Amino acid sequence: MAFDGVTIAGIVDELKGKLVGNRIYKIAQPEKDELILTVKGSCGQVRLLMSADASLPLLYLTEKNKTSPMTAPNFCMLLRKHLQNARIVSVTQPGLERIVRFELEHLNEMGDLCRKFLIIELMGKHSNIIFCDDRDKIIDSIKHISGMVSSVREVLPGYAYFIPRTQDKAELLECMVDKTTAADKIAAVLRARSLPVYKAIYMGFTGVSPCIAQELCYRAGIDADIPSSELAGEALERIVSEIGGLADCVKNGDFYFNVVYENKQPAEYAAIRLSSYAQEQSRSFESISSLLEYYYAEKNVITRIRQRSVDLRRIVQTALERNVKKYDLQMKQLQDTEKRDKYRVYGELLNAYGYGVEPGAKSMEALNYYDNQMITIPLDPTLSTGENAKKYFDKYQKLKRTYEALTTLTKETKEEIDHLASISTSLDIALKEEDLVQIKEELIESGYIRRKGNAKREKITSRPFHYVSSDGYHIYVGKNNYQNEELTFKFATGNDWWFHTKGIPGSHVVVRANGDELPDRVFEEAGRLAAHYSQARGQEKVEIDYTQKKNVKKPGGSKPGFVVYYTNYSLVIDSDITGLRLVEDGAPQMSK
Repeated sequence: MAFDGVTIAGIVDELKGKLVGNRIYKIAQPEKDELILTVKGSCGQVRLLMSADASLPLLYLTEKNKTSPMTAPNFCMLLRKHLQNARIVSVTQPGLERIVRFELEHLNEMGDLCRKFLIIELMGKHSNIIFCDDRDKIIDSIKHISGMVSSVREVLPGYAYFIPRTQDKAELLECMVDKTTAADKIAAVLRARSLPVYKAIYMGFTGVSPCIAQELCYRAGIDADIPSSELAGEALERIVSEIGGLADCVKNGDFYFNVVYENKQPAEYAAIRLSSYAQEQSRSFESISSLLEYYYAEKNVITRIRQRSVDLRRIVQTALERNVKKYDLQMKQLQDTEKRDKYRVYGELLNAYGYGVEPGAKSMEALNYYDNQMITIPLDPTLSTGENAKKYFDKYQKLKRTYEALTTLTKETKEEIDHLASISTSLDIALKEEDLVQIKEELIESGYIRRKGNAKREKITSRPFHYVSSDGYHIYVGKNNYQNEELTFKFATGNDWWFHTKGIPGSHVVVRANGDELPDRVFEEAGRLAAHYSQARGQEKVEIDYTQKKNVKKPGGSKPGFVVYYTNYSLVIDSDITGLRLVEDGAPQMSK
């Protein structure tokens, strides 16, 4: 989700405590739209990251640093000229706007005390970092916005800075200035439009996100989708009270920083408690900066890998669709061959009883000696009985050859579909760029990608996931077909336990038994891992097959990672792996 005004209020509250009174020690611009300010003082040393990236604007404190370019961009050089060793006087937010204003005090070249303002606007594609003088005249900005780009406001050196009013929204904090009229003002905003209540909240008040609007409706105990114009009586009082309470939390700095999860992935975050989600779906943080750094790091992993793997996904998806269409066509053709035996019987009966058929006859009735039923055989009147029989035998032979060929082809095509589906699942499992290397290599060796020129095979550094069960047993999970195969047939021993989803593409999971009789809990945890790292991730009931490794065999000529087993147990379990400890290193060394 994008920053909302409430989140930014939480950021400003934190920055006031950490930065005000301290000095800017270093200014860097590692990315085109990003600054890192190193601040020193009573807070020690902290780094402030501010990004005006259109897709992901950010503002938070971080301990991490980034490599800067050899030559600093012009905007960075300008800030260094004016703001090196500048003191941060104040950090403010206009109302609940998605804007943070840094008031800075510094000495000019003549030694006179001057004031400047560094303003970051966190507004999606309209995000910007703007440097102004004490009269709000723009000195420069990280993005120049001309009248050709925006008809609302130009952001150029020498122009006056102002906050654009593009939406007719009420300022929540202004509504709360007079407590005696606050409730009436809030109610008037809600009832001004006939929209679902939650929409009326976030479209009526500046700085409130849809997520927080839904939360306020939940707290008030009202249906978020009922028309706001119909609000009345106690329901209206409750929602007005909750909106007023939100404003009080912001003014008093009473924030609660939490991330909520859906399908084990971070879904939303807020600077107030999202009580509409179950407690086990939520994780709290001590500061908004630590929340933002964690949330976007998690999101970035998924986003970055998705971006890196987009070409591989397209190749796999295209091949998969092509093979599915081919398989459907082959199955239809195979279905058409089912009448082949009928033509053989026609030919045999014509040879047996055709001597009595008159020339030019269009059909013949005969007793089918296979089922003792009378049947009618269509005839070509221009052909003799023997020629009609030959025609039916020719049809039979043709369909028989087609059937035999298609039986083999459909099997091969189905194997190819299963193979591609398993690669697609591997792409979903991949978390790091090195995880993609093996998948790409498999696609090259399978003929889906051509190796460029004399390019050598990339070094394989990816390793299987390594978990430790609640009872201390080591569990390994393959990330792709190559790892699955090596994990099962080169790493696991005969008495180790092997897990896999039943009839669904997924990872091989191996539990090191060490000759022990494993507790039931280990089987359950390994089953959950097999469900989680499969196409069934997120489902509540997944069927898992498990057996000792010695019962798992690899058919000759089969695709990487494909196995058969004839002795197994089964369990049905969910794909929730919360609480299982992932070991960062120590995974088995797989052969190259």
